[in-house]
Amino acid sequence: MGKLSTEITTAHKKFIKQQKMFFVATAPLSLDGHINLSPKGLEHLKVLDDNHVAYLDFVGSGNETSAHLRENQRITFMFCSFDKVPNILRLYGKGKVILPHSDEWAHYATHFPNVPGTRQLIVAHIHHVQTSCGYGVPIYEYKGDRSILFDWINTKGAEGIDKYQQDNNLLSLDALPTHLHQQKKSS
Repeated sequence: MGKLSTEITTAHKKFIKQQKMFFVATAPLSLDGHINLSPKGLEHLKVLDDNHVAYLDFVGSGNETSAHLRENQRITFMFCSFDKVPNILRLYGKGKVILPHSDEWAHYATHFPNVPGTRQLIVAHIHHVQTSCGYGVPIYEYKGDRSILFDWINTKGAEGIDKYQQDNNLLSLDALPTHLHQQKKSS
C-alpha cells in the first residue's frame, strides 16, 4: 500500500500543507544513545523545492535535533492525517542547522516570519519520500494552536532566553554538543 519516491511531489506538498503538526526524528550514532522524536506545529515548516524542507526551531527544553544533526545529519519527518482520509507521509534526509547570524541565515530566513524565540532553522535535503495508509490512526479534531510557548518567550525576554539556552540547550541528553555549543565556543 505504501509508495516510495525520491522527491516531494505536488500531491505530497499539498498533503504537507494541510497538516497542523508534524514529527521530527533524529538519533545519535551510539547504540546506547537516546532517539529523539519531537512533535512540531505552528505551521512553520516550508517545502523549499522537490528535495528540500526547512522549519523554524524554537527555544525548548532540549536541543537533541541540533546535536544529532551535528554528529550525523540523519533526520526523518512524519506527517500524519488525523481527519477522515487516512495517510502517513515520511521524508527521509540529511539535515543541517542554520543559526542566526550565520552566512546562510539570510537566505533561508526569508521563507519564514520573524518570530521571537526562534533558536535556529533546520534545513533538510530529502532523498526518500514514503507514503503509507494510516488506517490505524484515530480521527482527531483540530481546535487551534497553543499560545503558551510564545507567552513564555515574551515573559523571559531576550536576555532570559539567552540564559535559558546557555543552561539547557548546549548539550544533548547523551552529552553531545549542539550547534549552539559550537557557537558559544567560537564567540
